[in-house]
Amino acid sequence: MHFHMHGRGCGPRGRDFARGFGGGRGGWERFAGEVAARWDEAQRSGGGRRRMFDGGELRLVLLRLIADAPRHGYELIKAIEELTGGAYAPSPGVVYPSLTMLGEMELIAEQASEGARKRFAVTPSGEAHLAERAEEVAALIARLTGLGQERHRGDHAPVRRAIANLRHAVQNRLHGEMDAETAHAIAAVIDEAVQKIERL
Repeated sequence: MHFHMHGRGCGPRGRDFARGFGGGRGGWERFAGEVAARWDEAQRSGGGRRRMFDGGELRLVLLRLIADAPRHGYELIKAIEELTGGAYAPSPGVVYPSLTMLGEMELIAEQASEGARKRFAVTPSGEAHLAERAEEVAALIARLTGLGQERHRGDHAPVRRAIANLRHAVQNRLHGEMDAETAHAIAAVIDEAVQKIERL
């Protein structure tokens, strides 16, 4: 993906394209945000699979999360990652231009916060926009949570954790003093667990 720049502008066709995003500095920020989003998602998808988000879908997700609670950009990234069970997290290069666009659309507003990071809150216009697109927003959130459920469906981490805990507990008892009665009791507990697992 490349663009040929001419002088301070970008040629008539480039100017016409930017004008579709509002023209001026804000227009180019929108243009850059869309380019960054498309490039980031194409890289993540390997070029052959469907992108996680198309067009303004990411903006809708961010707006929904901000409406739930005012958040920083990093908090939004982590919130999406949590929704997907760690399967997907948008990059800062996509999130921050999207936040800029939401601000220019007056759907969110910067809120006073400590430190250098900007915290954003939804505006009345943002609430109205979410109400108008409620079905689409619900579908997008369902897509994210579904991705997390698919990941956890094949995740054996809980079983591996339980096995490690069992091994650790048994080893600790074996390293200490143990009479025959205690040894038989531990063996009986393990045998019972094995039988229950085999019946699942």
